[in-house]
Amino acid sequence: MLDAEAVRRGFPFIRAGRIYFDSTSTSLTPEPVLEKMLEYYRDYRANVGRGIYAASRRATEEFESARENVAKLINAKPEEIIFVRNSSEAMNLVASGLGLKPGERVITTIQEHHSNYIIWLREKARRGIALKVVRSDQDGNLDLSEMQREIESGARLVSVTHVSNVLGVKNSVCEIAKACRKSGALLLVDGAQSVPHMSVDVKRIGCDFLAFSGHKMCGPTGIGALYARKDLQEDLEPLCIGGGSIDDVGLDYYRLRSGPSKFEAGTPAIAEAIGMGAAAEYLMGLGMNNIEEHERELTRTMLEGVKGISKLKVYGPMDASKRTGILSFNIEGMDPHDVAIALDSAAGIMVRSGHHCALPLMREVMKTEAGSVRASVYIYNTRSEVDAFIEALSGLI
Repeated sequence: MLDAEAVRRGFPFIRAGRIYFDSTSTSLTPEPVLEKMLEYYRDYRANVGRGIYAASRRATEEFESARENVAKLINAKPEEIIFVRNSSEAMNLVASGLGLKPGERVITTIQEHHSNYIIWLREKARRGIALKVVRSDQDGNLDLSEMQREIESGARLVSVTHVSNVLGVKNSVCEIAKACRKSGALLLVDGAQSVPHMSVDVKRIGCDFLAFSGHKMCGPTGIGALYARKDLQEDLEPLCIGGGSIDDVGLDYYRLRSGPSKFEAGTPAIAEAIGMGAAAEYLMGLGMNNIEEHERELTRTMLEGVKGISKLKVYGPMDASKRTGILSFNIEGMDPHDVAIALDSAAGIMVRSGHHCALPLMREVMKTEAGSVRASVYIYNTRSEVDAFIEALSGLI
């Protein structure tokens, strides 16, 4: 079991009694991660992979150790982890680097964050790919029979979110992966909302690519990772080339390195990568199954609480086992932004309001132009905070 009260003591931001219910957007950062990043700046502030002096060697060792921690978190090999700025850049790398050809089919879903949607619209306009969008019902359940048919009809790539950042629903990525393998399609999974909150095993899933961000998993901003199967990296073109990504350069030629460094041109976000590695180690120390169970209990309490509030509409499944700790809702007659402002000013509760970078989902499935309010829980949230949230919502009606 997760001891949330003990966890909270490591997060400076909430020591003042703030109630932070916006971890889906970005999580808070604990002291061990902050200290690990400061250690780099204080003790061995040097570039990586370049110097032979002691500080540079240590910086390189810590940087690669971070890669190992991030790999371990998702049961990957270190050489399959490419550091990027965030999950958006990771998915852009795949979209741009695969060299998709006119007429090749890409399948995505109506649930996607814009980062996993507009990249394919751009590839459609730029390269002439064929794009298919699989629909879902109002609870967020994807039409898996439609997905199966589309994959069997021939696809180069399927790109799907593991967990919806709006509905919190968990998609059957293992089943989708099986269909992809059977038909020879590649699978890219957006793990931004799953990796921080549950046990994710890329080998068990069977995906070819997995994108996720450091800032959503108790790490710093400006760093993320792309898991890319080692045998696929050779034919994947990097977004950027330069120092550090080159094996040899002549007057009229260059040769790229192999492995993650091929995609990590220039001086990387060293402190941020070290921080992401520390965050991965921190989460593994808590236990991903413990984290998932803690969130499930809070979500169950939250769902039970909102049932009794009139004029409040919840989006997504009402079964806590089918979703993560994300609750999107609207209150009849109130603008989502007004609800968020009222919760903040009256109770010090921080929630997100708006379209959550998912306009197609809002319009086509949720049938709202105004957006929604989104509350989300994480390792540092407690039952008493959920109770305060329910009480504050009731006071708005």
